[in-house]
Amino acid sequence: MNKDEIQELQRKARKVRALVIEMIGRLGVGHIGGALSIVDALTVLYFRVMQVRPEEPSWPERDHFVLSKGHGGPGLYAVLAERGFFSTDLLWTLNKPETLLPSHCDRLRTPGIDMTAGSLGQGFSAAVGIAIAKKISGNPSRVFTIIGDGESQEGQIWEAAMLASHRKLDNLIAMQDYNRMQIDGNISDVNGLEPLEDKWRAFGWNVTSIDGHNVEEITDAIGKAKERRDRPSMIILNTIKGKGAYFAEGKLSSHNMKVTEEEWQNAIVELQREGV
Repeated sequence: MNKDEIQELQRKARKVRALVIEMIGRLGVGHIGGALSIVDALTVLYFRVMQVRPEEPSWPERDHFVLSKGHGGPGLYAVLAERGFFSTDLLWTLNKPETLLPSHCDRLRTPGIDMTAGSLGQGFSAAVGIAIAKKISGNPSRVFTIIGDGESQEGQIWEAAMLASHRKLDNLIAMQDYNRMQIDGNISDVNGLEPLEDKWRAFGWNVTSIDGHNVEEITDAIGKAKERRDRPSMIILNTIKGKGAYFAEGKLSSHNMKVTEEEWQNAIVELQREGV
């Protein structure tokens, strides 16, 4: 990936962040922290890696994506809108009555959403199931999924991890949003995950740990994961909750916080200075 391509992905990620901030800002409240922490990974996936057709969301040969930490939906919605799955105007209906964009992802409502999620652990299990189905049917496409760190305290995550390695699902690439915060405190205080890399390796996964806000590192890690055979891959994204919004960045309260008009507008001005 050359310098221009890196800069374009960075610019696109800033644009997506601005959309997330405005979306939740207009609503006045939302899961802004966990949506912003995954923007860079989502941008790389949808603008660099995944084979998708915005004009044909249910294309059978597409790569599937499951956002297991479904409360990060606004981040995914912003990327889908920017990628052309639906109009940006739809973003301003987030979580309103009869909306196509509920706070947690719903595959029956939103174009481009491959799996309903929100009940922690279930999305990851579904991703494993989709990967198995692709193997059985001979479909060469891949499955990508992002799980949360608080979510990873669920036993269902580890049951699915065990099955994925047992079935040698090298068509499955998972990412861990490791911002080290959850709704009721720091991960290390509530139920620590360390040694996280060793855990995934012990379950038979190919594991790498990177800067989850560095688009070049994310792209390279996915490329290497694609080359691995006979086992699934886990990319641990070391991220910052609320990344890119001064009023939310690094704050526990950003899991689901109120956002004032002044806050979201000032945050967008800051992003525009960086180049959106």
